[in-house]
Amino acid sequence: MLTILGFAMIATFLVLIMTKKMSPIAALVLIPALFCVAVGQGAKLGDYVIEGVGNLAPTAAMLMFAIVYFGVMIDVGLFDPIVRGILRFCKADPMRIVVGTAVLAAIVSLDGDGSTTFMITVSAMYPLYKRLKMSLVVMTGVAATANGVMNTLPWGGPTARAATALKLDASEIFVPMIPALAVGLLAVFLLSYVLGLRERKRLGMLTLDEALVREPEQETVLAGAGGPGEDRLRKGSGGTGSADLTRDGDDDEDGEDEEEFKGLDPNRSTLRPKLYWFNAGLTIALLTAMIMELMPIPVLFLLGAALALTVNFPHMPDQRARIAAHADNVLNVSGMVFAAAVFTGVLTGTGMVENMADWVVGAVPDAMGPHMAIVTGLLSLPLTYFMSNDGFYFGVVPVLAEAGAAHGVSPLEIARASLAGQALHMSSPLVPAVYVLVGMAKVEFGDHTRFTVKWAVLTSLVVLGAGILFGTI
Repeated sequence: MLTILGFAMIATFLVLIMTKKMSPIAALVLIPALFCVAVGQGAKLGDYVIEGVGNLAPTAAMLMFAIVYFGVMIDVGLFDPIVRGILRFCKADPMRIVVGTAVLAAIVSLDGDGSTTFMITVSAMYPLYKRLKMSLVVMTGVAATANGVMNTLPWGGPTARAATALKLDASEIFVPMIPALAVGLLAVFLLSYVLGLRERKRLGMLTLDEALVREPEQETVLAGAGGPGEDRLRKGSGGTGSADLTRDGDDDEDGEDEEEFKGLDPNRSTLRPKLYWFNAGLTIALLTAMIMELMPIPVLFLLGAALALTVNFPHMPDQRARIAAHADNVLNVSGMVFAAAVFTGVLTGTGMVENMADWVVGAVPDAMGPHMAIVTGLLSLPLTYFMSNDGFYFGVVPVLAEAGAAHGVSPLEIARASLAGQALHMSSPLVPAVYVLVGMAKVEFGDHTRFTVKWAVLTSLVVLGAGILFGTI
């Protein structure tokens, strides 16, 4: 019964948010509360929620201060050189912009933190997508899938969990999987190329004035070719049109275009060019300390945010202004994380997760025993989507490894195969970072899910297939 109710709860949640009948934050709270009562454990709902909040509180704290820290770094211009390079490549060609999104997300993902990746990627690319009327779910889908593949880095989380759960060396798991993961990343780039061609076909071939990548001394305002307040996008069939951009703010009803476009303004008052190397050194030191686990990540970001604010904005009004500028993102993301704590608390506390995992593992036929690594790879797709990485790697993977060992399948193969589903995992409603992505991109979570899941599944299967082909799985 718990197994059926567990799957029913997840399905109900996904249907409601994808059909936009409920907001994600409301669905994350109300749906598990109703199902908790349905299984006869309503009296324990408070305990489950408090336990879930306790488990996710460090994550919420990390996200809060990470948003402030990287928000300040974006404000002061730390990432401007990278962004300029990507934008020079992209210009206003929709295909290049989508490919540039994938490349930028993959590069920034090297720090092992999804929230960081999404903050930087969206901050850099959102103005282009918005100005050129491109699909924002393409941006979120490509960024999430690229980050999912890169999330398998040893310091990203899943590899370390698999190594811990099976008492293996993380390098023995990860290094042989590099060729398969590289193929997966190439698949993401190919996907971004195809999606970019679709956007180019829909919008036409465009060019963007160098205003987007101009140097500070250059002019920042261009008059629109179609008159004040209008973006003239001349579409060509085989030829090249132009996109002349105006900054008067009247081209978008809600004024978001103009506000967001200013995010790339090289003359913004928050820039701190004289402190560039201090900020770069601080960020490298922070990421190094994170990788070496010198302190808990929430503590590192708390200290980093405080130091970044103090050095870059020594005057209190300026500090308050920077905090206020990022308050919406902080509130939205932390609120979503604590709402997700209700969902995970009920799912775990009632025993639904355990029963679902046991049912899935028990449903594997004995004849599949010699192929348990492949089975693990296939199961990693739905299970890492519907479960946290902790639940999957510490609860399910050891059982699969034990079943595989009885048929001569190495635990290393099981561990490597378990990484295949990470491209899909990064769009799971149980991953706090995805709310950073959709929140900053102003995309409905249901729209993101509906668009991204199919491509993420395909990417995960490519990684699994490449692992089998290369003999690592």
